[in-house]
Amino acid sequence: MKNVFGLKIVIPALALGMAFAIPAFAQDNTGSASQSMSQAGDSAGNSATSAGHAVKHVYQGTATAISDTVITAKVKSNLHSNKVTNAGDIHVETVAGVVTLTGTVPSANASMTAEQVTGQTDGVKSVLNKLTTVPA
Repeated sequence: MKNVFGLKIVIPALALGMAFAIPAFAQDNTGSASQSMSQAGDSAGNSATSAGHAVKHVYQGTATAISDTVITAKVKSNLHSNKVTNAGDIHVETVAGVVTLTGTVPSANASMTAEQVTGQTDGVKSVLNKLTTVPA
């Protein structure tokens, strides 16, 4: 009688275990090998496109940085050669063609002239004048 009682517990437990295990081992066989290869190729193509975009952005960022450096050099040269602005302590920073002027100048006229000279420099899109006036 002990065997019959034990089998009544073991057999349902075994059936329940198999019912849960079968879906875990099942595989999706709906697609063919060629479809799998096609999906892998699409995935690789998307990766290559993403890498291409990344390279393009790096190139554009580098080109912008070089252009900004050239603009900064031109602005500094123009401010140094101008009789009104060469007495000031003017710092120039360029980001994407936008030039920011910081530092000190001896007069409001020198500040206004520095902004005009900067705005007339090739490649400058706009000027942020943050110069402070400190009389000499």
